[in-house]
Amino acid sequence: MMKTRILLSVVAMIFTSQKSYSQTGTEGQMEHPSAESRATLEIVQDFHAAFNRHDVDGVMALMTEDCVFENTNPPPDGAIYRGQKDVRGVWEKLFAANPDAFFEVEEIFASGDRCVLRWIYRKTKDGKVWHLRGVDIFKVRDGKVAEKLSYVKG
Repeated sequence: MMKTRILLSVVAMIFTSQKSYSQTGTEGQMEHPSAESRATLEIVQDFHAAFNRHDVDGVMALMTEDCVFENTNPPPDGAIYRGQKDVRGVWEKLFAANPDAFFEVEEIFASGDRCVLRWIYRKTKDGKVWHLRGVDIFKVRDGKVAEKLSYVKG
């Protein structure tokens, strides 16, 4: 419960301190978003598309050399992976173990160099259709994803 409150406080601080931009038509959309917000949103959307194609090379081309991925597992805090080699290894294992995995976007918005993406992760688990809801917080630097911090419901 405390971790959720802290996360919500951090997200609120980030997005109330800057103007945000959304291409999904959600509330708070700016008429004239900053170039940085537009670029951030485009980079994260390209990253997400490569991810759903299970294109590890495409995903890694969109990540910085010193990238950070904070996984949702193991509970309660998840593992942190740093750098191209370690993060690539996570994606390769994920896609090999979950060939039908797909992340559906519920909402995506950007503010400056930050982006939040709410998602539904869908796959087959134990022969049955399965899903999990969560959120990723991205940081973009020099046209690439520098951080992808992932959180799940439940």
